[in-house]
Amino acid sequence: MRVIRTVGELREWSRAARKAGQSVGLVPTMGALHAGHISLVRAAKVSCDVVAASIFVNPTQFGPNEDFARYPRTFDEDCALLEAEGVDVVFAPDAEEIYPEGAATFVEVTGLSERLDGKSRPGHFRGVATVVAKLFIAAEPDRAFFGQKDAAQVAVLRRTVADLRLPVELVVCPIVREPDGLALSSRNRYLSTEERRQARVLSRALHAVETQIASGERSARALIDVAVAEFSREPQVGIDYVTAVDWATLLPVETVASGTLFAVAAFVGTTRLIDNFVVA
Repeated sequence: MRVIRTVGELREWSRAARKAGQSVGLVPTMGALHAGHISLVRAAKVSCDVVAASIFVNPTQFGPNEDFARYPRTFDEDCALLEAEGVDVVFAPDAEEIYPEGAATFVEVTGLSERLDGKSRPGHFRGVATVVAKLFIAAEPDRAFFGQKDAAQVAVLRRTVADLRLPVELVVCPIVREPDGLALSSRNRYLSTEERRQARVLSRALHAVETQIASGERSARALIDVAVAEFSREPQVGIDYVTAVDWATLLPVETVASGTLFAVAAFVGTTRLIDNFVVA
């Protein structure tokens, strides 16, 4: 497995692969890898001839009071996992390679970027759209792989790709969960034993909503109330949002239908966690 540090080297590798008739897959990550990331790598390996994974903790998607400084950085362990999965290249640039001195160009998806996670994390999706656009320009992948857990991010990136006419297919892979239902997240390692127990309320709330939908309930307001009632069983957990939205626009809907995104975000201690499901 080759570790690449510069945009020029990554682009050279990608173009050589495509010149040889190989399809290129990209798995963008911020490191601190878990089984959810590995599921993206495996999906990429199935559908692409060669695969690159990026490891870059992107400073522009963190707010001033967020966890950039303490975000887990486990580069050696991450590389070992990726090599074991047969990844061909790890792109691990420093911040100056992605944001050269004096850089003044950003990608902002207006409207979408202020909804769901963007509402409580101003500027977050500008940072996400910018760094992912830079990764796409550098790697020139045929397909890029993302997890459904970051559903609002997926909506923003779909719009970015469409608006900029970027020649890349976004592949969205299912959420990977612990046996007790907790969605895997690099931030789960922040949780204490008690907070880890409390965090299960996110998936329980979603399961309660799914049960009501299966029973015929379609009112978004009624389903939100079901989720909020489940959250009330863990009063130490602070709700950020509980909502049913159109996945393309992230705007609230009154009636859920096939394809509706039901999403939750909450603070467990000081750790913000997200989860969701898409109505079948």
